[in-house]
Amino acid sequence: MQPAIILVSHEHADFLLDEFGRYARDYDLHTARSCAQALEVTRTVRDAGGQVALFVTDTELPDAHVLEAFHAWRTVVPTSRRIIAAHWDHFLERAPALRSAMAKGKYDAYLLMPRGARDEEFHNAVTELLSDWGSTVAKPEVESVRVVAPAQDQLTAAIRDYADRLGMPSGFYTPDTDIGREAVAQCATPGGPAYPVVSTPGRPPFVATSVRDVAISMFGAPGDVRVEGVVDVAIVGAGPAGLAAAVYAASEGLTTVVLESEAIGGQAGTSTMIRNYLGFPRGISGMRLAQRARNQALRFGTQFYTGWDVTMLESRDDGIHVLSTGGGDVEARTVVVATGVAYRKLGIPSIEEHEGLGVFYGSAMSASREMEGGRAVVVGGGNSAGQAAIHLARFAQSVTILVRRTDLTATMSQYLIGEIAYNPRITVQPCSEVVDGGGEGHLEWIDVRDTTTGQVTREATQGLFLLLGADPHCDWLPPQVARDHRGFVLTGRDIPTDRWASELPPANLATTVPGIFAAGDIRAGSMKRVAAAAGEGSSVVPLVHAYLAPGD
Repeated sequence: MQPAIILVSHEHADFLLDEFGRYARDYDLHTARSCAQALEVTRTVRDAGGQVALFVTDTELPDAHVLEAFHAWRTVVPTSRRIIAAHWDHFLERAPALRSAMAKGKYDAYLLMPRGARDEEFHNAVTELLSDWGSTVAKPEVESVRVVAPAQDQLTAAIRDYADRLGMPSGFYTPDTDIGREAVAQCATPGGPAYPVVSTPGRPPFVATSVRDVAISMFGAPGDVRVEGVVDVAIVGAGPAGLAAAVYAASEGLTTVVLESEAIGGQAGTSTMIRNYLGFPRGISGMRLAQRARNQALRFGTQFYTGWDVTMLESRDDGIHVLSTGGGDVEARTVVVATGVAYRKLGIPSIEEHEGLGVFYGSAMSASREMEGGRAVVVGGGNSAGQAAIHLARFAQSVTILVRRTDLTATMSQYLIGEIAYNPRITVQPCSEVVDGGGEGHLEWIDVRDTTTGQVTREATQGLFLLLGADPHCDWLPPQVARDHRGFVLTGRDIPTDRWASELPPANLATTVPGIFAAGDIRAGSMKRVAAAAGEGSSVVPLVHAYLAPGD
C-alpha cells in the first residue's frame, strides 16, 4: 500500500485531484468533500495498515472550521503533513487569521491553490513537505546504511543516529533475517560472527567497533587523502559556522579544508525542524541545511575530511599552523575554530549506562520512530529541546518537557512555546530534574525531583532525550589561545587587555594567537543560534583575507 494524500474541498476536490495527478504513481490520492468524510477516509487508510503522508484542504469546509478539521485528522494520524490550499477568491481574506495559526504549528503551509498547469511554486512546497515526511516518518524505500546485530545496543543506536544526521536512511536487522544472514556471511571473522555488521554504499560489510569506523568507511580518513602543501584556511568543525566559513572562503578563491570528527552539521544537524531560519518559510531540518551547505562548499572546491578528531594545534615560528589528527596533519596559514559545543552530560551513572538504550543526547531521529505509542521525556529548555519535543509528539503518545526553571520563556523562542502549548500531546513540567533511572536492559523509568519541594516521583518512560545545554569542545587548543572560565574561546574585545598585541583590541572574531579565529557556539559570548553561527562563519572570511594580505 502506497502512502496516501487526502485532498479535501467541498467545491474543488476534483480540481485538486487533477492538479495532484503528478503524484499518482507514488501516492494513493483520495478526495473528500467535508471534514467528516476526510476523517472516515483517514481511519480507513490507517486501519488497513497504510500511512497518510499529506492532507491538503481548502479554507472552506461545510461541517467544520479548517483548524478544527486539522485537529480531528491529527488525532488519528499525527505524523502527516498539513497544507491549506486556499482558493484565490478567499486567499487574501483568510490569510491573516490562518497564518497566525500556522505559527503555532497547527498546519505546515498556507498556499494559493494552483491557477493553471505547471504551478511549480505550489508543487515545490508540496514536494518539500513530502520529502520531510519521507525522511522522518516513512520507512525508507532505499537504505543507505544497514546495521546487523542480535539486538540494538549503544553502538548500533549511535551508528543509526549518525546515518540519520547524514541524511542516509538506515535499517536494523537481526542475524536470523535474510539481509542479516547475507551480511554476516560476507563478513566472516575468526572465532565466529562479531557485531554489529555494517553495510555502506559501494563497500563490503564490515564489523564496526565505533561510529568513526562507519565514517571512515563512507568518507575515508584525513590520512587517506593527502593535503598538498599549505592551505589558506583550515576550518575545524562542520556545523553552521564552519560550513558558512567554508562556502565563503572557497568561493573567494582561498584553498579551504574542513576537518570534522563526526557528522556534517554539528549539534545543529540533530535539529528536526528549524522554523526561524531566514529563507525557509516552511522550516528546514538541521540535517538538510547542513547537507545543502556542504554541497555548496564542495562546489567551490572545499575539501572535507571526517572521522578524526583534531588532537593538537601547533603554531610554528614561520606563521604556519599545524593541525594534528590520528589520520594525518594539515598545514594552514589560518585556522578557524568552529567546533561548536556538545550536549552536557547528566552525570548520573544509572542514566549514562542506558545511553543508546532509551537514553539519548540530542533528538536522535532514528530513536523517535521507536517511541510510537509510548511516553517520551525531553530534558532541556532551549530551542533544540522544543524542536525535539514537537518531533517526538508525532510518534509518542505523550511527551513531557522537564525544565528546572518555572517556564520556558527565558530560554526558548516564542514560536516554539506557542506550538508546544497548542500540541495536546506535550506537557511542560517546570521546576523538575531527573535524579535516577533504570530498567532491564532498556530504560523503563526515571525518578524526577521537584526542585521547590524536594519530592521525588517515579515515572514510566520509554525514551529520555537530554538536551542540557552546551559544553565547549576545544581541549586540543594550545594554552596561548585564551578562554573564559567555562572553556569558551575569547575573541575581540572580550580578550583581557593584557593579552592584546597592541593598544587596540584584536578583531571581533580573532583570538589571542595571530592567524587563529573562532566562530559560532565555541566563541565566548556567542548567541548560540544557528543563524548567528552561520553569520559569524561568513564574517570571519574578511578577517582571514586581511590577515593573509595585510597590505591590500
